[in-house]
Amino acid sequence: MPERRRLIPLACALAVDMFGSGLFLPVSLLYFTEVTGLSLGTVGLLLSAAAVASLPVPLLVGHVAHRLRPLDRVIVAQVVQGAAFAAYGWAHSAAGVLTVAVLASVGQRLFWSSFFSVVAGLAEPGEDRQRTDRRYALTGMIQMASMGAGTLLGGLVVAYGWYQPVVLFNAATFLLSGALLLVVPRDRRALPEGPAPGGYRTMLRDRPYLLLIAVNSVFALCSVFIGIALPVYLIEALPAPDWLVGPLLAANTVLLASGQALAVRLVRPLSRPRGLALAGVLWVVWALLYAAAIRVPAAALVPYLLVGLIFFAAADLVHAPLSNALSAAAAPPGQRDRYLAIYQYCFAFASILAPAFFTTLYARGPAVPWLALAAVTAVATVVVHALNGPLTAREDAGRRTPVG
Repeated sequence: MPERRRLIPLACALAVDMFGSGLFLPVSLLYFTEVTGLSLGTVGLLLSAAAVASLPVPLLVGHVAHRLRPLDRVIVAQVVQGAAFAAYGWAHSAAGVLTVAVLASVGQRLFWSSFFSVVAGLAEPGEDRQRTDRRYALTGMIQMASMGAGTLLGGLVVAYGWYQPVVLFNAATFLLSGALLLVVPRDRRALPEGPAPGGYRTMLRDRPYLLLIAVNSVFALCSVFIGIALPVYLIEALPAPDWLVGPLLAANTVLLASGQALAVRLVRPLSRPRGLALAGVLWVVWALLYAAAIRVPAAALVPYLLVGLIFFAAADLVHAPLSNALSAAAAPPGQRDRYLAIYQYCFAFASILAPAFFTTLYARGPAVPWLALAAVTAVATVVVHALNGPLTAREDAGRRTPVG
């Protein structure tokens, strides 16, 4: 089955999904405060509770992964999210908000616990590593470009108060994405009968993969940290204009949406674990530069922050495709779907930890969160470099073993 026949509708489905999600992002809190009249603090607590309630989803996905094809799970996730956003109009109380938010969060975790198994399944046995990495880079570029375009237009939604229409539009994009996924040709291989080989006990004894999850949780913390920490740090601690936040984050999005394929080519001589170690070094430099920004004169601050942003973007460009490719290649072929589902906890943990990590340490000084992030990232970098041998050996063995 030609890869193009599967990749094109998959890419279109991802683009539609991410555009709708990006469009909704600027109003994700404002919608409920404006429509329901609940306070911002109450809405924040309800959405956080919904996120926590959906945490068991990757565990459940891993448990049933051998019974349901990844593509079918992704389609179910899109239908669940579409139904959740279609129901937003009926959420006028705290209980209603919590209900639709839990449904949306469950659908989102189901999607990300399954989507990269679909991408991994496009690979042929013995496929060249560069081809695999380019596929993950293309996926990441589509994700960032589509979400960035949606978020940019989301500013108009806020300006004109188009809250209800954008919620319904987002619901429609999820359903359209699911419909596009129906066009993706199915894998006709029979699903294995009986219980899946291994299990969570086997995975808990898999020290190299558990360390990879721990390392990537730190790197994911770096990735989400900028959106949480930069606005507060720049406005409250630095003598920089308030308007600089938007252009800095926009410049980062443009770099991530356009540069992943180039980054993959540039790090080709490195193994994937060493490529991730390079990303870790770049993130350490970025964090240290931003920690030192409080000492930079106001006249030099804007170019200084832009230079620091280049290190962040370079790290993210290297990390995004290589981490996803390595997580699939390092998983035992017969348990890949389970491993990839659990691997998504990296991003869940990072999203939950980042706000508390930043605010708690920021209270001790504006530079402290950046220094702490540099320290933990340095440790993670050393660990992933030490994992080069066992993880590279797994990749080599995996390329010789078809996934049945």
